[in-house]
Amino acid sequence: MKRRVLNTSIVASVTAIVVVLWVMLASVPKTSAIPAFSRKYQTSCTTCHNNYPELNDFGEAFKKNGFKFPKDDEVFVKEPPVLLGSKAQKEAFPGAVYPGEIPGYLPIAFRYEGNFTVNRKQPPGVIAQNGFAPRTDLFAPNTFTIISAGSFGQNLSFWIDDDISVGAANANGGMGDGWLKYNDLGHGIGLPKNALNVRFGQFELDLPFTQAKTIYLSPFDIYNEANVAGALGTANNPVIFGAPQRGIEFGGTPNNGNFNWSVAVTNGSNVGTAARSSKDVYVRLSQKFNLERDPESRNAIQAAGPTGPRDHTSIRLGFFYYYGKNQQNQDGKTFPGLLATVEEPFYRVGGDLRFKYRKMELFGLGMFGHDDNHLFTAGPPATIAFAPAVKFSGGFAGANYWFYPWLIGTFHYDAVNSHSDFLNGTPASQYHTRNRFSPGFQVLVRANIKVVGEYQYTFGHPYTDPVTGNTLFFRPNTFQTGIDYVF
Repeated sequence: MKRRVLNTSIVASVTAIVVVLWVMLASVPKTSAIPAFSRKYQTSCTTCHNNYPELNDFGEAFKKNGFKFPKDDEVFVKEPPVLLGSKAQKEAFPGAVYPGEIPGYLPIAFRYEGNFTVNRKQPPGVIAQNGFAPRTDLFAPNTFTIISAGSFGQNLSFWIDDDISVGAANANGGMGDGWLKYNDLGHGIGLPKNALNVRFGQFELDLPFTQAKTIYLSPFDIYNEANVAGALGTANNPVIFGAPQRGIEFGGTPNNGNFNWSVAVTNGSNVGTAARSSKDVYVRLSQKFNLERDPESRNAIQAAGPTGPRDHTSIRLGFFYYYGKNQQNQDGKTFPGLLATVEEPFYRVGGDLRFKYRKMELFGLGMFGHDDNHLFTAGPPATIAFAPAVKFSGGFAGANYWFYPWLIGTFHYDAVNSHSDFLNGTPASQYHTRNRFSPGFQVLVRANIKVVGEYQYTFGHPYTDPVTGNTLFFRPNTFQTGIDYVF
C-alpha cells in the first residue's frame, strides 16, 4: 500500500512538472536575448541563430566577415567601438603605430547547461563488470561557460571560451577556443574578399559539423574515436578529431561564402603541449550550391519568404583529410632496449553532405581512420616489425525539423566500426559495431533560453552473467532533458 502511494506521488509530481513546462511554452513571446553581439547590435539571438548555438545563413556570413554585419556594419552598430588611435596615425604608418579599436561594450557572454538524466536500470552483472550508474542524475554536467568574442577593427577578430565550472563543487573546466583571426589577407594582391584569411591560437578544426557548438546533448561518436592497438600492436594515437587543437590555419570563403577552404598546421596533441617534433596537417574543402529559384533571394544573404528571412534552400558537399605522424619511444623508455624512435603515420579522411529546405535540414558525414602499426618484441635483442594497420570507420546522419520557430525536432544516428574496440575488450555491441539512435527536441522558451531533450538508444553491450557465466547483452539507453541559457 505504501509503495502504491509512493508511485502515485511520483506520477503526480511528474505530471505537475509537465503541466508547468507546457504552460511556460504556451506563453512564448518574441523577445531578444542579450549575449555579447546582441548587446552590440541590440538585436535578437535569432538574427544569427535558428537554434543556438547553430548558425543560420546570416550568422555564417557574420562569422566569416570577422563578427561584423556583411553589409553596412557601421549603420547597425548601437554601441560604437573605442578607437585606439587617429586617422593621422594610419596615414603615418609605418612611422607610427597602426591605429585599431576595441569593443566599446564589454564583449562577454555566459552560458549555463544542466541536464536531468534517466538511465536504464542495470542488471547485477553489468554493475559488477562496469560499475554502478544511478537511475537518475540531476543537472549534470552542470556546466558554466564564459565566452568573449568581437573585433579589433576592420580585419581582426577574436574568440575565447572557457568552461570555468564543470560538474559539481565548481570543478575546473578547460579552455575551448582561444584565437585571433585576420580576414581578407589577400586584399593587397587582388584576391576576392575573404579569399585568404589566417587564424592562430587554439581552435576547433574547420569541421563539417561543429562538435564544440553542437545543439545536441550527445557528441558525434566518430569525432571521439581514438585509435589504440592494445594487444594488436604498438599504435597508441591519442588524437581526437573533434577536440580543439593548437596551431595556425589558413583559409578562405570566396564566392559569397559558397566555397570554403582551409589548411591547418597543428601540434597534433589536442589541447596539450606538443608530444612530438612533427606537426599534423588538416585540409578541408566544401562547396555550397544555392538552389533558390528567385535571383533576388539567391543573391541575398538570406532568402525571403512570406514569414520573413529564412535560410537558402541549398546543398553543401565537402571533403576533409587529416595527416600526422605519431612518434613513440623518443626517450628510449616506451620500448625498453629499443633505441630508435618509432614513427607511425596516420590519416583521417572523409566526406560530408548537408541539405537545407525551408523548415528541414538533413546532414551526414562518413570518415575512415588508418594508423600504421608495429609489433614489439622485448628480446633480447629488442626488435620491432611492421604489423597490420589499425583502422576504423563510421560516421553519422541526422535531421532537424522546425515545427515552429521555437519548437525543433532533432535526430541523429551514430555508428563506429573499429576492430580494436572489440579485441581490446572495450564496450562494443552484439553486432560488432557501436551504433546509437538519438531522437530529441529543442524548445526555445525565449530566444536565449532552451528546454532540451534527447533519448539515446544503443545496441546491446556484452556482459557476463554472474550466475551462469554466459555472455548477455544490455542496452544502456539514456534519456536526458534540461535547460540551456545564455546571457
